[in-house]
Amino acid sequence: MEPTLAHYLAVSGLLFAIGLGGVLLRRNIIVIFMCLELMLSAANLSLVAFSRFHLVNGLPDYNGQVFVFFIITVAAAEVAVGLAIIVALYRARQTTHVEDLNSLKF
Repeated sequence: MEPTLAHYLAVSGLLFAIGLGGVLLRRNIIVIFMCLELMLSAANLSLVAFSRFHLVNGLPDYNGQVFVFFIITVAAAEVAVGLAIIVALYRARQTTHVEDLNSLKF
């Protein structure tokens, strides 16, 4: 049995739901950050699946896959900046729990 578009979208929806649940329920900022990246990966999986199953003249349409490449590039920069901010917050407050970081004042 070959996987269909519905299979890929189901996996993508499940990954997105897990990421959304992690963002809403977790209190550790590092776990929240990882869940955001999981949600981004779920969206990328959907784009690649749509790109693969959308045929143009009998060939896959690669526009979605090119778009995913740019999303991954921007996500890498986001990870570098986000982790730098998390490290700076940890050094200033000695915690990574979101409820302890209610103010940006030091």
